[in-house]
Formats: sequence, C-alpha cells, structure tokens
Amino acid sequence: MQRPFRSYAILALGWFFVVLGVLGIFLPILQGILFLLIGFILLSKESEWAQRQLDSLKLRYPKLGARYDEAEAKADAWWRRITGKAGQ
Repeated sequence: MQRPFRSYAILALGWFFVVLGVLGIFLPILQGILFLLIGFILLSKESEWAQRQLDSLKLRYPKLGARYDEAEAKADAWWRRITGKAGQ
C-alpha cells in the first residue's frame, strides 16, 4: 500500500529536525536537544522504530515523560482549537 504525501512530508520533516539536532550538538548556535526531540516526536507519528525509542526514553526518564505527555496534550488542544479537528 502506498503512503500518502502527508506521511512522507512528516517523515522528511522529522529527519530534517534530527539532522538539525545532530548539527546543534556540535554548533553552539542551534539547540541540539530540542531539535532532536522535535524530530523524534514527528518521526514517532509515522515510524514504529521512533515510537519505541520515544517510549524507551519516557520510561527511562519519568519526569521527562510526564512533561512530554503534558506538552502533547497542550499541543493536541491547540491543534483542535486551530483546525476544529481532533488531533492524530
């Protein structure tokens, strides 16, 4: 089954942020950890591997996992308010 354009766009954007994150680890101008986290969050929507990695991080760092869940709920509410649709 062929993936729709939206899936490819999310994957490309996720990998773009991962690359920015890796560059940000070495360059003081970029926020490496933030870009890596954004990249993994985007990739986790379309990739089972990235979802497992994110779940592993949430289990290993419970405080981070709780903050991630709060941020995801806020982002979902924001998305519903802007689009009038339920988040995915």
